[in-house]
Amino acid sequence: MPDPVLLDQYITGHSSPEEDYLWELDRETNLKTIRSRMLSGHLQGQLLSMISCMIKPRCILEIGTFTGYSALCLAKGLAEGGQLHTIEIDDEVEIIAQKYFLKSGIADRITQHVGDARTIIPTIHESFDLVFIDADKREYCDYYRLVFDRIPIGGFLLADNVLWDGKVIDPDARGEDQTRGIMEFNDLVQNDPRVRNVILTIRDGIMLIQKIGE
Repeated sequence: MPDPVLLDQYITGHSSPEEDYLWELDRETNLKTIRSRMLSGHLQGQLLSMISCMIKPRCILEIGTFTGYSALCLAKGLAEGGQLHTIEIDDEVEIIAQKYFLKSGIADRITQHVGDARTIIPTIHESFDLVFIDADKREYCDYYRLVFDRIPIGGFLLADNVLWDGKVIDPDARGEDQTRGIMEFNDLVQNDPRVRNVILTIRDGIMLIQKIGE
């Protein structure tokens, strides 16, 4: 069995490097926040960037900004004149995200919203070519239902943490609210005939979902 640390180093060493401002954001997040593990990070960030660049979305919705790493990665793929809307309920990390949005040079393409996503989403009068969900796991099903009709046929939705540290297959963890939220979401998507989906095992699992029907 290969050493997972060495394997991770190999994978990182054979992936495109992150920009300096993303490296600085990663470092500041680890220094100044309690839950720095919530940051997408280099490998996941590269995946988000590549998916966004392949889709070339006109409008992206991100539910769960944290300190802005994933928003910056997703925004790289925006079509000309495109916009990313990102929502974060914790106003204490807003200033860090703002700082690095400005450093990136693409702050004009990112609109920050602070508050409950379930309240904010209905006020954004856009359709979303790409949606990324990475917020309260208990509310994933709510987010999915809220955005589904706003995604055009052929559009994509990404959901983070769908393996939830492996708890999705641990019978003893099913009583936990967050675990149950993830499991209900995974089942909801799997049983929805309007989409096709696959779970990618990078980090804590990302569900890649494409809308194929109304």
